Amino acid sequence: MADHRTHRVVLRPIGVEVRVRPGEPLKDALFEQGVEFPCGGQGRCRGCRIQVLEGSAGVNAAQQERLSSDELAAGWRLACQCVADSDLVIELRQWDSAILSDESSFAFTPRPGLGVAVDVGTTTIVAQLVKLASGRVLAVRTALNSQARQGADVMSRLQFALSAAGRRELEGLIRRQIGALIAQLLFAANAQADQVRDVVLVGNTVMHHLFCGINVEPLSHYPFISGGDGLQVLSAGQLSWKLPADTRVRFLPGLGGFVGSDILAGLLATGVGESKDAVGLIDLGTNGEIVIGNRDRILCASTAAGPAFEGARISMGMRACTGAISEVTIENGKPRCHVLGNTRPAGICGSGLVDAVAAGLDLGVIAPSGRFANGGSAWQLCAGVALTQKDVRELQLAKAAIASGLVMLRERWGGADPARLYLAGAFGNYVNRTSARRIGLIDYQPDQVEPAGNTALLGAKLALFSRDGENGSYTRLRSRVEHVSLSSDPHFQDVFVEQLGFTENIGAFVNARHEESIYEHPGRT
Repeated sequence: MADHRTHRVVLRPIGVEVRVRPGEPLKDALFEQGVEFPCGGQGRCRGCRIQVLEGSAGVNAAQQERLSSDELAAGWRLACQCVADSDLVIELRQWDSAILSDESSFAFTPRPGLGVAVDVGTTTIVAQLVKLASGRVLAVRTALNSQARQGADVMSRLQFALSAAGRRELEGLIRRQIGALIAQLLFAANAQADQVRDVVLVGNTVMHHLFCGINVEPLSHYPFISGGDGLQVLSAGQLSWKLPADTRVRFLPGLGGFVGSDILAGLLATGVGESKDAVGLIDLGTNGEIVIGNRDRILCASTAAGPAFEGARISMGMRACTGAISEVTIENGKPRCHVLGNTRPAGICGSGLVDAVAAGLDLGVIAPSGRFANGGSAWQLCAGVALTQKDVRELQLAKAAIASGLVMLRERWGGADPARLYLAGAFGNYVNRTSARRIGLIDYQPDQVEPAGNTALLGAKLALFSRDGENGSYTRLRSRVEHVSLSSDPHFQDVFVEQLGFTENIGAFVNARHEESIYEHPGRT
């Protein structure tokens, strides 16, 4: 029997119905359905837009500031600012997001029992149950990081965690969520909890600190030095997980500053530390991590790219989910958009943004300075989705941060280009390499650049078979890594400014664009 003290809220297109008490924020109910709140529900962005198709949801000052009068009249609202005034039918802009897992084969020394590898991402968590005798993955579970209700990016979460209460809340959220994911893994594989021998987690420095209960205050200001990025060993009992109390839980150590254990895991996965030639590894995200190294020497650095690669702070930006423009090509002198889910476009994700700007440069719509050539303020990509001048600027800032970091690390290395450049993570796996080169994000030939998948998860699995202190272990590898602080280098700002513009040499790019088959990119981020 329906509870008449609640409002019925129908979510399209996923066909889910939820119940919301009068006066209860929609944010709480929608987060459980995968809706993200990039600014932590503060009404400072447009990332949680919904469209009210039936019923009414009030408009407050934050919505009047962020949404145009036409949008408000059409039923658009900021979910984080709404309560249900009646039964509602709403359409979500975020759903069906693909999360990058890992099924790579690897060499290992067999062990008895089961292990769990977890990639603790800022946006998503991926956990795998591994049979240690065979290396076979028995089950996989993925989820949006539950901390995202307090902000989609690491800096929003870092600010929230500066208070003791905020830190405890984020710590509790992530510990409970991973414990629940492990229980789901065991249920899916019909396995017993007492078979689990080891749990290995990796993540960026902020995720490492928030999970392990380490003070994040030193990371919030210059010189951004971690107060405890070493190996953290906990037990399932300490975490109140439904495993034997003495089950070892290791959160692998970071490499320094904002270069976390996800990059250490990436080094394990790609074999950078075993290469004769110099090899590069880049994780393109809100905080871009860059590595250049070989078997003799490894340098690493991080640079604040901002969330543009993830679709945040973009006027119609969104994650790589149904309705997102994930690819833009040129057809008959006009942009042609590929939309995930073969549905009407609702916005644009990171890979689509890179493609769109590259296409705009090729068509002469966008000048090398980043300004629209006709002096306009927006460029219509397709019906309902436009690229604004601010969007182009956000991408310029993000790409300049990565490109300048790579330039400076290469200079510190000795000027030689890496023979190969691995791109880690979902965005790196799906971004069009020709487009990335066209905008100056990665100035390497496409055949030098290799999407490497979820190297963090693969490295975590490798660590399940590596005992601390053994030959080839992550401890020995980490001891060879030198962390380079770009923020303390006075030359960084000059290089950053140099990298803000787009390349003017377009001839090679126009021809090369069509050589990179779309079949290499089944999805985008």
